[in-house]
Amino acid sequence: MRSRKRWIGLALAVLVLGCGCGYNRIVADQEAIDQAWSEVDNQLKRRNDLIPNYVETVKGYASHEKEVFVKVTEARAKLAGATQVPDKMKAANELSGALSRLLVVVEQYPQLKADQNFIRLQDELAGTENRIAVARRRYNEAVQAYNTRIRKFPGLVWARIFGFEKRPYFEVPEESKQVPQVKFE
Repeated sequence: MRSRKRWIGLALAVLVLGCGCGYNRIVADQEAIDQAWSEVDNQLKRRNDLIPNYVETVKGYASHEKEVFVKVTEARAKLAGATQVPDKMKAANELSGALSRLLVVVEQYPQLKADQNFIRLQDELAGTENRIAVARRRYNEAVQAYNTRIRKFPGLVWARIFGFEKRPYFEVPEESKQVPQVKFE
């Protein structure tokens, strides 16, 4: 009888330790997602800070392109005002689309592309876009690891018990995948 109680006690101890390890792995994955999102957020803020100077420089050469400037400004304001991750993702994608339209405008002004201030801002913006792409990839990798863990056994059990839910990927919208049309008038 004593041996049986020991085995039951040992089995319960293993079960409790297993629960803790599974739970802790899921929590660690959530923290990795939060850290990766923090990097995305930092890079989005960096881009947001560069945009006013960039727009003002372009305005100096292309002041009649008001609609494009308004779209960029509105998208930038949406991103600055977004507080939830899904809202920030949507606003960031809108801003990317507005910036791509602004780049089409830039192509129409060769003298602008020769301006040293513009060249510096263009380089900074390109570098920031690359940093955003890297941060987005790392975020999506962290989300993939987490989502996979909570969909596989035994993580699936712990996810249901503790209410862990799938996290969204930071995807590029379809319109951003399209090549912008350049119109020379």
